Amino acid sequence: MPDQIKPGQIKSGKATIIRVGLNDPIEFTHPDHAAVIEAGKIIRNQGIVIFPAQCLYGLAANALDPKAIQKIFDLKQRPRNNPILVLIQNQKDLSPIVKHIPDSARILMENFWPGNLTLVFEAAETVSPLLTARTKKIGIRVPVHPVARGLVRQAKGPITGTSANFSGQPACSHVSLLPPAMVQGVDLILDAGHLKGGSGSTIVDVTCEPVRILRQGMVSAIQISQALTPLI
Repeated sequence: MPDQIKPGQIKSGKATIIRVGLNDPIEFTHPDHAAVIEAGKIIRNQGIVIFPAQCLYGLAANALDPKAIQKIFDLKQRPRNNPILVLIQNQKDLSPIVKHIPDSARILMENFWPGNLTLVFEAAETVSPLLTARTKKIGIRVPVHPVARGLVRQAKGPITGTSANFSGQPACSHVSLLPPAMVQGVDLILDAGHLKGGSGSTIVDVTCEPVRILRQGMVSAIQISQALTPLI
């Protein structure tokens, strides 16, 4: 992180907060925006970034680095039996982290990715058991928010996509609502103003047949059922 505070930045404890996309959202949505590049560097060096997703702010760390994953669990005070989902750039990024891609998953990805649908796969052996909470399953999504997608690109690999809140507490749609202790525990915050909030992503387990909805969210059960009609 640079020591000098630049225009559009403020310091809050350890973290630098970069106010972006408030007056010029089109510029910030470019994946090569300087703030996103800086955030990617931090993630590649075991740092933690708070970023805007479609509905709420999330915590991003290198999803392939056990030390970085441990930082997320510690920061969120998250139980070790609660797995953390990851964000990827596109379907090509699945192969190193999942064992198998069922036909149902392919159909759902074609219909709802990028978007608010998290799919649960059998995790590859290389995936940290910390990330899966020893379930041997991993939740994966391609985010729809351009900032989140740019962040995955600049991180050069999967990132954690868990919400920026303490475990069991409400998620945050505005940086001002973030717990002060969490703000001081991260390296960078990308402040994109007020997000729309809402129920977040729908989570679907595609390791079973038929698929099972684990959490109802922005993609409805009817939409999922209709998309999977060709398999019936």
